[in-house]
Amino acid sequence: MTRIANARILVSGAGIAGTALAWWLAEHGADVTVAERAEEPRDGGYKVDIRGAALTVVDRMGLLDQARAVRTGVRAGSVVDATGRRVASMDADTFGGRVHDDAELLRGDLARILREATTGRVGYRFGTEIEALDPDGTVTFANGGASERFDLVVGADGLRSRTRSLAFGEGGVHDLGHYIAICSVPNHLGLDREELTYVGPGRTTLVYSTAGQSDAKAMFLFSGDAPRPQGQEAQKRFLTQAYAQEGWEVPRLLEAMGDATDFYFDTISQARLDRWSTGRVTLVGDAAYCASPASGQGTSLALVGAYVLAGELATAGLDEGPHRYEELMRPFVVANQKLGPANIKRMVLRSRGQVRMSMRMLGLLNRLPGKERMLAKVVEPIHRAATAITLPTY
Repeated sequence: MTRIANARILVSGAGIAGTALAWWLAEHGADVTVAERAEEPRDGGYKVDIRGAALTVVDRMGLLDQARAVRTGVRAGSVVDATGRRVASMDADTFGGRVHDDAELLRGDLARILREATTGRVGYRFGTEIEALDPDGTVTFANGGASERFDLVVGADGLRSRTRSLAFGEGGVHDLGHYIAICSVPNHLGLDREELTYVGPGRTTLVYSTAGQSDAKAMFLFSGDAPRPQGQEAQKRFLTQAYAQEGWEVPRLLEAMGDATDFYFDTISQARLDRWSTGRVTLVGDAAYCASPASGQGTSLALVGAYVLAGELATAGLDEGPHRYEELMRPFVVANQKLGPANIKRMVLRSRGQVRMSMRMLGLLNRLPGKERMLAKVVEPIHRAATAITLPTY
């Protein structure tokens, strides 16, 4: 058995999955290097949730109090109509599908907490990307970098994983027929830790403010089957054209988007692979099993996957560990991936008739006593999926 202690392991990607995995690998005695394409760590970002089993993982890292200290603090969520009238309002946890001790925070804050927890234990190489990869773990870095051999290479580089394409070939990404765009915008609505959602046929727009942030975040979710535009300017034009007929605050948000320095655009997609390991290469997080932003479970899958992969490598070794990790994780992944297609149908409505009916139902529900209890039933599938794994103690 090839043991993890002192093994040279390369993690490609310094996102949530990559930094969490690096922490656990170092905890088990590995010599860990993290390579990240970006020139520097990315702060801010959109809000994410830590739910169910992922809370246990963060608690076992001793970082749960730090994560809770930087929660978004969003207090309420409302659905608005084209005039800005609040059709329905509810507390933020119900609005965001959170139960029990689930925590919402900004992606950048969580990444920073994880990265700082690895200080002095993990080597980071920013502005570095894998150019070539052999099954035996030999890596050639881009921009004239030398070749190095690692005992294990882990792709934690997201839905569009270069590690995955080099090791497994192209494919594995399944689009759900929708797009997502997110960026920072001025808080011209004066939101105070509040989220507003405007729904049009095939087009949904969200705006929210969080604690400690002077600006706001705008998110656009919309349906379509055209190929994903390449390049930020083409993506912004594509988004603007898609929302050209929408009302409410959409025109002003689109105008503000032009100045955003953190614009993000992609298809709403899932990664579905028959296997997550080949040779001395394995995958974790979105690179292996992206559940899509519609699932609300990407961050939790990344945290749990990192914990299980590192733990199985430590107990079963570098040869058997990846296979044991997949056996334990796959049922959990399947349960959480099922949330994506179901949720996106509720988040983006297809027709004007569906929008009108939804607004009527929400307006009626908003006036009923005990609405929170009724709405809580909607989040039960999320909670079941978030807890659909029994975590070993490694």
